[in-house]
Amino acid sequence: MSIPMALVDYIPVTFFLIGAILLQRELYGQMGKGQFALFASGTIVVFIAGFFKATWKLLYAAGVCDFQALSNCFFPMQSVGFLLAALGVLAMVFYKTKKAVTTAAVAPPFFSGTMVFVVVMVLGVLGLDLGLCVEAARRKKYVVLPVLILSFLFVLGMGYLSSKDFVDPAMNWIAEGVNIVGQGLFLVGALLLRGKKKSHE
Repeated sequence: MSIPMALVDYIPVTFFLIGAILLQRELYGQMGKGQFALFASGTIVVFIAGFFKATWKLLYAAGVCDFQALSNCFFPMQSVGFLLAALGVLAMVFYKTKKAVTTAAVAPPFFSGTMVFVVVMVLGVLGLDLGLCVEAARRKKYVVLPVLILSFLFVLGMGYLSSKDFVDPAMNWIAEGVNIVGQGLFLVGALLLRGKKKSHE
């Protein structure tokens, strides 16, 4: 692992953060307090998980230390974060209310197996993108649909690649590229989903 590769890992993390902030600002007025709390907290947890993992890579590549805790918390945090964000968006599109959603705010229990978190993450990303696709269709912004579908596929690819321990640096660069494209598409989808602001606002 090299320092340039570790620095590149911050790119998809930044893409996701910007996309998440744009979506939070865009969807805030349409969500109940509980729904927004789920979505906002979920996206924040996903960002922190990615930031921790990228920081671990940088510290390791720079020879500072091997702070394994930053790496080990990645899957648990990211999987639960995506699940919470998905619950918030799905509650918004399928359960229109201003009342707080509390029954879905319970995080799944933690297990030691990585596969559990992979499954939860896939379901979370699927639910998040599905909810955003429904919202995009309601706004008649159909161009968002293929963007989010492609983003989901790239995230799946990244999930598969990240579960492998590659010795060849080229494969690690491929994984980084897949991650950047996936989160870049998420950011593009967030930009395209935004509504036009009225002139008097």
